[in-house]
Amino acid sequence: MNVSFSGGKHISGYKHLTQDLPIVAMGAPAEAIIPLSQHTGAVCKALVKKGDKVKVGTKIGASDKLISSAVHSSVSGKVKAVTDYNHPVLGTSLAVIITSDGKDELDAAVQQRRSVSPLNKDDLLKIIKEAGIVGLGGAAFPTHVKLTPPKEIDTFLINAAECEPYLTCDYRIMMESPNEILKGILLLQKIVGVKNVVVGIEDDKPEAISLLRNKIVAKSYSIKVQPLKTKYPQGAEKQLIKAILDREVPAGKLPFEVGVIVSNVGTALAVYEAVYQGKPLYERVVTVTGKSVKSPANLKVRIGTRFSELIEFCQGSSTPPSKVIMGGPMMGLAQFSTDMPVIKGTSGILLLSENEVPDYKEGPCIRCGRCVDICPMGMLPFALSLCVEFKRLDQASQYNPRDCTECGACTYICPAGRRILESIRLIKAVIK
Repeated sequence: MNVSFSGGKHISGYKHLTQDLPIVAMGAPAEAIIPLSQHTGAVCKALVKKGDKVKVGTKIGASDKLISSAVHSSVSGKVKAVTDYNHPVLGTSLAVIITSDGKDELDAAVQQRRSVSPLNKDDLLKIIKEAGIVGLGGAAFPTHVKLTPPKEIDTFLINAAECEPYLTCDYRIMMESPNEILKGILLLQKIVGVKNVVVGIEDDKPEAISLLRNKIVAKSYSIKVQPLKTKYPQGAEKQLIKAILDREVPAGKLPFEVGVIVSNVGTALAVYEAVYQGKPLYERVVTVTGKSVKSPANLKVRIGTRFSELIEFCQGSSTPPSKVIMGGPMMGLAQFSTDMPVIKGTSGILLLSENEVPDYKEGPCIRCGRCVDICPMGMLPFALSLCVEFKRLDQASQYNPRDCTECGACTYICPAGRRILESIRLIKAVIK
């Protein structure tokens, strides 16, 4: 039975543009710009300086703070500079700029392991931490921290919903690396020590559901695949937990409060590569798409490659893009330049033409209630929007703005073209 949650809406996905296109490796860029902040938590300190030589997988940034994640070189070559540079999330950030020598030599630490069975929980956590693995579904929370919750859990959910329109990178890795993903899930299961492991996949990906189920049966793995109703935002953590387990995460709390950990399917693959291959997180799959993109693609890209290089690899756009978005159209971030580096959280680069971006003229709230019906958190988005319009931010807290997951469904559905999500983000920033 396909399960779901209350609220949300089916949104045209445009996934057909790339879902059947195999992953293509771009190779190393001539110059890599690697930000020292690519994760939730403390910014890393540079471990290299101008003139230093590095190899693929060399650790170039780290922090002694609990919530942080190491960063590694994605090319071999020489450090050109350690300086501020454009950042797709932060605007600017300190980054290590490396000029490639074209040799693509691996660091000595990047070695395959003959056997992983002797590794215990602490060994695995150390490997994951050293590899700089973060959640690849968007939030980029350090995985080694997530895997050590302060409370006992009983269920591990693997998020393979990929509900955001246009994006197909998770679907392609499931189709092309199912064995590796399942081995990564088993490693995560070993660390957390739970029996109940469920992979949630939206039912618009029947081939992936069937493939993973067949692999699980063939290997007799204790993993369940749960089909989910195709509906946005099915892949949000709280909605996934509600749909699969019928548990509600309390306001302001995290999934471990209800005995659950959620990790993205791409994170499971990264864990496999770190443990089995000794490979840090220095590359990932990115979907480059949009109806005007001449050759949409799913690309395996080195961290630090400029967006402009990915777009050029896909032969650009048939019409000048009106917007360039990192991620999907619902929760992605519009960019002011394509001179941005791919970071660990870059799941997609979306080019929208002028006729795909409506010229919003914001009108008055007509109290239609559509934003209430669609809100997956059961909030009153229109009320928060009105608090901003009438400058009554003092009243906004009664509508629990911090519960908002910023999925953007309210803005999408509003017939008056109101920028509801922008209003909620403003309120949350003021409260913070």
